[in-house]
Amino acid sequence: MITFEQRKSLQVGVTVFASLAFCAVALCVAAHAAEPPAPAKPKTKASASAGYGQREDVRAYAAEVAAEAGLPRRDVERWFAAAKFQPKIVALMDRPLLEPPKWFEYAPPFLAQDRVDAGVRFWRANEEALARARAVYGVPPEIVVAIVGVETYYGRNVGGYRVIDALATLAFDYPRRSSFFKGELKEYVLLAHDQGFSPLVPKGSFAGAMGMPQFMPGSYRRYAVDFDGDGHVDLWKSGADVVGSIANYLARHDWQADAPVLAAANVAPEALDGALRKLDGGISERRPLPAWRADGVALRDPGPELGSDPVGLLLLEETGEGDASLWIAYPNFYVITRYNKSRLYAAAVWALSERLREAHSR
Repeated sequence: MITFEQRKSLQVGVTVFASLAFCAVALCVAAHAAEPPAPAKPKTKASASAGYGQREDVRAYAAEVAAEAGLPRRDVERWFAAAKFQPKIVALMDRPLLEPPKWFEYAPPFLAQDRVDAGVRFWRANEEALARARAVYGVPPEIVVAIVGVETYYGRNVGGYRVIDALATLAFDYPRRSSFFKGELKEYVLLAHDQGFSPLVPKGSFAGAMGMPQFMPGSYRRYAVDFDGDGHVDLWKSGADVVGSIANYLARHDWQADAPVLAAANVAPEALDGALRKLDGGISERRPLPAWRADGVALRDPGPELGSDPVGLLLLEETGEGDASLWIAYPNFYVITRYNKSRLYAAAVWALSERLREAHSR
């Protein structure tokens, strides 16, 4: 924690190095690949209201997807024709960027006791799968459970939009991200075919993210695993599949087994301004720990050096009066940001995981 004597300097630093805008959890998975969206409008109200089955561009894309996937064209055309344009989704994507939240504003809902208690129940219900995921992928149970807790409150908030509606709306009537969402729509059709479900049924976020871990279709196909061995990957109802898929995702993005995520940092008073200047949106570029020590930044308590792996400096605003804490961010912290790019998201996953581990051990 920054000392009282450092607050005045830190207040300036926090103002200069304000947090990056962080999207609501409901669109977090879509934000993995998203750039800040520019205002966009549906092609025309008439084309949207006429239905996707009447649009030549949609029919042409259906033919392309069908040919590439080896599916009957009439089936893909029928699925796309059944999709409904959702103007609210376009409005949500076009929401103006507001002042980004601070840690003390963002974190409390994710660290509330009710969410911790629900996480312990999820952990105990999936104990075997979590232990197996740790053995196979090296990811500790508390991290997996915390991601489910932050993403969807352990499945309570998986989204209320039909996935086909969300993806079609953004693929065909949101030009700013059309290319990305056309790709995800194709992945979704392939996913439905692979898993044997109707693409007209599942519901998810307004960006098309699905299930308890909120995987986009492309991530679903690349990283989701059949961890319960029933021949299907169900990220809505199978706790084992959810657990294995999240652990596999993190492992495939270079999670380091038995390595830390964050550790408290000490900054020499005379080095504080220089350290703050290295922050961009509350987090720095990564550098070797000896380079940080040379600049007056060190671990508060003895911790693993992790060889030559570079680490970052993370700032978390603790109060509205300028109090903040500084942390060494290890490579695993950045792996969590591959799930969602926000420093606040990754810090919330870690903080919730610490509370879950403590609560589960009682």
